[in-house]
This record gives sequence, C-alpha cells and structure tokens, in this order.
Amino acid sequence: MRRSLVLVALAVTAMVALAFLIPLAVAVKEIAESRALGEAERQASMIVPALVVTDDTTALERALASTPAGTGRLAVHLPGGGAIGSSRVGTVDIAAAFERARTVHVSDGYVLLRPVALGGGRRAVIEAYAPDSNVTRGVTTSWAVLTAVALALVAASVVVADRLGARVVRAARRLGEAATSLGSGDLSVRIKPDGPPELVMAGQAFNTMADQVAGLLAAERELAADLSHRLRTPLTALRLNIGGTGPEAEQRQLAVERLERAVDEIIQAARKPSRPMPGGCDAADVLRERFVFWSALAEDQGRPWQLVGADVPVRVPVTAADLGAALDALLGNVFRHTPQGVAFRVTLHRGAGTVGILVADAGPGIDDPEGALRRGHSGAGSTGLGLDIARRLAESTGGGMRIEGSALGGACVQMWLRSGGVTLNRTPRRLLSRRLLGRRLLGR
Repeated sequence: MRRSLVLVALAVTAMVALAFLIPLAVAVKEIAESRALGEAERQASMIVPALVVTDDTTALERALASTPAGTGRLAVHLPGGGAIGSSRVGTVDIAAAFERARTVHVSDGYVLLRPVALGGGRRAVIEAYAPDSNVTRGVTTSWAVLTAVALALVAASVVVADRLGARVVRAARRLGEAATSLGSGDLSVRIKPDGPPELVMAGQAFNTMADQVAGLLAAERELAADLSHRLRTPLTALRLNIGGTGPEAEQRQLAVERLERAVDEIIQAARKPSRPMPGGCDAADVLRERFVFWSALAEDQGRPWQLVGADVPVRVPVTAADLGAALDALLGNVFRHTPQGVAFRVTLHRGAGTVGILVADAGPGIDDPEGALRRGHSGAGSTGLGLDIARRLAESTGGGMRIEGSALGGACVQMWLRSGGVTLNRTPRRLLSRRLLGRRLLGR
C-alpha cells in the first residue's frame, strides 16, 4: 500500500509538473527570441536618423561604426543597389524587404530587415543581425531552474506520500498484529488507535471487541466453575450412600474419588485465564493411560478390545488433556451406542507428517457420517458434541475427521492430527478440555 501511494503521488505530480514545465519552457524560449530581436530593432533604429539626413557612403559607414553592434551586425542596403556592411541574406529577401519589414532565419541566428523611407519616394533597408548566442541567452539557465523546481516538487510529493503511507501502513499493521495475537489466545492485547479516521474507528472497534471477548470468556469460565462445583453435592451424597465391603465397594469408592478429583481439576482450570498451550504430548502414552479405565469397563461389559500401535512414542501438537478428552469422547460413543459384548479396536497410526487415531467397532454403524460430525447432531441419549469436539481438535492442527466402515463390521471413526511442521490455527483453551472432561464425567 505504501509503495502504491508513492507511485500514485509520483505519477500525478510528474504529470502536473510536465503540464506546467513544457509551456513555461516554450514561453522562456520565445521571450529570449523576442528580446534578441528587440535589441536588433533598437540597433537598426540608431541608423535611421543618419539615413534620413544623408545617403553618403562614408558618412553612413561612420554611423554604422559608431553603434554598439558595428558593421559586423548592421548593414544598409541603398536604393540604387549599393550596400554598406556585410549582408547575411540573399537578394530576394532584400528586394522583398523594400516593401515590407521581415525577419529571416539564417543558420547562426536571425536577420531583421527594416525598410526606411527616404526623400523623393526612395527607400533603404537596414539589416540587423541577431546571433544565436543572443537569441538563446539565459534559456538554458531558465530551463535548468524550471527542471530543478519540478524535480523538487515531485520529490516533496513523494516524501509526503511516503510519510502518509507509512502512517497508514503502520496503523494497519498494528491492527493486524493485534488481531493475530487475539486469535492466538492473548486476550490482554489492545491497541492505541492511530492513523486515518477510518483506521482509528477500526482500532476502537477492535478494542471494544477484545473487551467483550475477554468478558464473555471470563463469564464462561465462571459458569463452568459454578456448574462443576454443583457436582460436589451429588458426589458427596453418592459417597455417603456407598456402603458394604469387598472389591466392588472399593471400586465404587475409587470411582467416586476419581470423580471428585476430576471436579476439582475442572474448577481449578476454570479459574485460570486462557493461555496458548505450547508443546505437545505423546499420543501412545495418552492412549495407554486412558485404556487403564476403558479396558476395565470393557471387561465388565464383556467387550473384546485391541490397542494397536501404542508401543512406540508418537508426538502430536496437542496437550495430553485435550487428546485424552477427545479419546474419551470417541470411546464413550462406542460404549454408549453399541450393545454390550460388541468388540472395538483402537489403532494408533503414524504417517508422513500425520498421526491417525482410528476407533473401530463391530456395532450397527453410523447412518449419517457427515451429519454426525456436525455440532448438535444427536441421536437418542446423545448431546451430539463428542464427535464435533474431536473434529475441532483435529482441525486445530490442520488435520480432520472421517467416518468410514470398519473391518469389524461397524463404524470406524478416524481422527487425523498433523504432526510435522504445523502452525496451529487455533486458540487452545482450557474451556474445551473442561467441556470434554465434564462430558466424560457425566457419560461414564
């Protein structure tokens, strides 16, 4: 933009300068010619009194010699055909000059031929020579001055346009950088409106928007913390109602303790400001950790299961909490929407720059795979958020989600994460993990 403004200013100012410079240059040249011819006219006028008094050759020669131009630039053509001084024009021009004054252009200047009436109806012609040095005297200097003025005006306009363009570009760049920072999760970023009125209004609108976004996220964090805190009462009642001894009672007590710890984590995370989540995690380690829970639940329901490919470390550019919550959402759908005893398999696949987590089951499948990935699309007993949240996590790394048929006979949900040289296009938020964790708590 800055370069465009400079080029526009350069083009406009150059055209305006040329529009004035060319006529002025022509006018200066014409003025110089008129001045030189006027000087020649004055030199010729100095001979007129002598011609009126006498036509003696000797007297006329002395009169010519007494003028500043002298015989080198003045000549007199007498009526009888005689001439005093050297002539620079032909006889045709001289003969025509006896009738009417004229100016003849010669190779090295101009010749002014002026007729003079003598006594007895006779006429003489005075020839005055104006050399090119007189005709062009001062023209070059005037042209140089005009050119310098034009260049100075063009340079000044370019400098002014560059300064104005720099001011506009600087304000626009600051606004763009602030928007990028806000999109990356820095809710504290604000800008000082600067530049043209339009950019000042845009900066003020950006600050207002940032304040509203920060306020909304703060309110949402508080709401998540409040909702999570409400779970304490039913959990406390559940702990008190659990009685008896034996392995089953211990398992129930352990589950309640896990729920309480999870609620505490949600409340603590909700109270913390949202910050960008750097780094990543080991997907294989997260898978093994989550299968500690899901394998036990699968054994209780008589579900055959397999975990494939989680024996070697696989780095992914998401946090362990986000990935674990997404896995819980996918596996929770298997347990919720397929009958007990149906087998499932989780495969960790590592490709060129991508990491895939494939959850396949032997259930009835999914009738509308595309609709299942849309937020809010739900079947009986489902909120419709699980697959959508997992899809958003995948897309935040530049990957995506697909649902296809599995070799087990049911559905195969594929979550692909970009792992190599990826710039995350998301704002990692604890709130996403809170929703996932809350859904996990309520759906186990």
